[in-house]
Amino acid sequence: MNTNNEIGTKSNISLRNAALIAGLGYLIIFITGIFANFFVIEDLIVPGNAATTVSNIAANESLYRIGILSFIIMVIFDVVLAWALYILLKPVNKSLSLLAAWLRLINATIFGIALHNLLNVLLLINGVDYSTVIGTDQLHAQAMLYLDAFNYTWLLGLVFFAIHLFVLGYLAFKSGYIPRFIGALLIIAGIGYLVDSMAHFLLPDYADYKTIFSTIVVVPGAIGELSFTIWLLVKGSRMPELKGKCDHNY
Repeated sequence: MNTNNEIGTKSNISLRNAALIAGLGYLIIFITGIFANFFVIEDLIVPGNAATTVSNIAANESLYRIGILSFIIMVIFDVVLAWALYILLKPVNKSLSLLAAWLRLINATIFGIALHNLLNVLLLINGVDYSTVIGTDQLHAQAMLYLDAFNYTWLLGLVFFAIHLFVLGYLAFKSGYIPRFIGALLIIAGIGYLVDSMAHFLLPDYADYKTIFSTIVVVPGAIGELSFTIWLLVKGSRMPELKGKCDHNY
């Protein structure tokens, strides 16, 4: 079996550096994603009220644009994170590590596609000709349609993200140098994301169960990924170069 030092040389990056990059990537994704989603999008959108939503976005256009930029930064670091996690977990199982990376990249690609819907809302709001041609009410309805399309396209990406977390959790659990409880939490988080995403597509009355399904996703997802991030930054980035069999103390 190749030593981790040899693996690091071949990939031009050591496992501890991969862990540090992954931890920083997760941290940036958390900050940009939480800000853009909870402090911009959800704060400006009023469900069921297209006119107020459009008015909020128009009155806070700079904030809305910063939110979109934050999402773009999140996508960029999702790509970096997919690469770093592949390097970190390649010693466990190269094929599964590659699969996990591709699943995360597919999610990032789908989310990037979803972002064009947010940009279309800006085109509607700032395009004087649009309101003249289709009318104010239809413009508001079209804007809400784009916002809904953004959410549902995002949900499609989360299906791949859920499977990514499941594979990632399995690799972490089997690694020997990542605590097994983190691997278990990531597996549970993946199952939660998958259940919630499928519920969106299968249940016409999903809104009636939103709190339940959100809890299924938010709690294990937050605990699992946050625990993994802390380990990557605090322990993973300082773990010794491992030789031979993985030491289960790390």
